[in-house]
Amino acid sequence: MDAGTIATFDPSTDADSFRGALGTFVTGVTVVTTDSPEGPVAIVANSFASVSLDPPLVLWSPAKSSKRFEHFAGSRRFAIHVLAADQRDICAAIIKSKTAINQIPMHLSHCGMPIINGAMATFECNLEATHDAGDHVIIVGRVTKAHHQGGDPLVFHGGKYGGFHPS
Repeated sequence: MDAGTIATFDPSTDADSFRGALGTFVTGVTVVTTDSPEGPVAIVANSFASVSLDPPLVLWSPAKSSKRFEHFAGSRRFAIHVLAADQRDICAAIIKSKTAINQIPMHLSHCGMPIINGAMATFECNLEATHDAGDHVIIVGRVTKAHHQGGDPLVFHGGKYGGFHPS
């Protein structure tokens, strides 16, 4: 589609156009980790958002169709990691395998939560609430511990990964 062309469509009948429209929004790239009976597991998510400063709440939304959904839908604890631009390989590995977290630089927090080393920010959370949302579930977490550092974030736009460099 040309930059000057505006397409109007019904999102309930044209899922491809709806997905394309959503893809115009630049998002950061996060990896959510949790512990499970199978060991640490991870999933890539771009549905991260802040909710509240007081109390400290964040959210993310896994797809119900994800093969990893069961690990996160029932998890009482999880960590959300905002990836840096130079961590694209971590993102690629986790997309391929839910247990790739075991092969990337990480450590376990004091409560056993898998924490990715070098992430721009990490939010360790306890489950606060879940809300059914069509083909996804909105998971709200209460942040119990957070860390952050400078750098350029990994971003996602129009189906492609890239970096953001402030001007």
